[in-house]
Amino acid sequence: MPDVLTIGEAMVSLRSSRALRLGGDVHLSVAGSESNVAIGLARLGHKVAWLGAVGNDEPGHLIQRTLRAENVDTRYLRFTDDSFTGFIAFDQPAHDITRVSYHRRGSAGSTLTPAECVTALTASTPRILHVTGITPALSTTAREATLAAVQTASKAGIQVSLDVNYRARLWPRPEAATALRALLPYVTTIFASDDELDILTDAPNPTAALLSTATEVVVTAGSKGAWTHTASGTTHHPALPVTVVDSIGAGDAFVSGYLSATLDNLPTEARLTRATTSGAFCVGAHGDWESLPTRQDLTLLTHTHGTALR
Repeated sequence: MPDVLTIGEAMVSLRSSRALRLGGDVHLSVAGSESNVAIGLARLGHKVAWLGAVGNDEPGHLIQRTLRAENVDTRYLRFTDDSFTGFIAFDQPAHDITRVSYHRRGSAGSTLTPAECVTALTASTPRILHVTGITPALSTTAREATLAAVQTASKAGIQVSLDVNYRARLWPRPEAATALRALLPYVTTIFASDDELDILTDAPNPTAALLSTATEVVVTAGSKGAWTHTASGTTHHPALPVTVVDSIGAGDAFVSGYLSATLDNLPTEARLTRATTSGAFCVGAHGDWESLPTRQDLTLLTHTHGTALR
């Protein structure tokens, strides 16, 4: 049985070191917030499963093969002949700017159903269910599936983790607010950037309002670090001083580190330490998940910059 079940969309990713309109070589991989978290947790030694739909096409089989290679359980992956596997493209129009383009409308990932989510949760009974605000933005059925999943998990006593992960290209903020606020009564841990809290609540003290139902609210603020708010108080952890090569996937890396430490029953400070460390590994190289650490890697960033380990 998995420690964690993640539910969401996975896509094929194409990366170019220059503007895509100029052509040239691209790097082929896979991407997706929930699958990124799954890979991060698996690398840290946890049993994790990913649930989602992909097209019965070569990109879909690439996603399955990649997740399996990263020790992610894919028994709940569904192939469909009726929809295609979506893709995401990253290019660099300037040396330190990453631009994202999507081809996902109507993709297999948007066909997620409540029934398959409930069935998977009932069969797997994980310790934690992890969802994001991306999935309910994909389609009406995906929104219903996300709600059914968190309701089922909460009723079964499974911890529920929600990462807001707001995407303006998918839906406007008012629509996101309506959908995500419906999930809150069932959520244990909330992850949000400091500019996403207003999506979840209109209260003047948003973290206090969210703690009326959630156990903890984790707020990230880039180079300023992260805060965990609980009924016992607030804990802050600074971001690690690393050279940022690519910020894509940093939030997912942070979440995987935090949930890993949660599974290990570590205190709040240690959870934030592992989360910020995982995020630092991610931003130090290109790719959504390729540079995520193993458990043995976690202490590497404590060495002086430029150290050669012999």
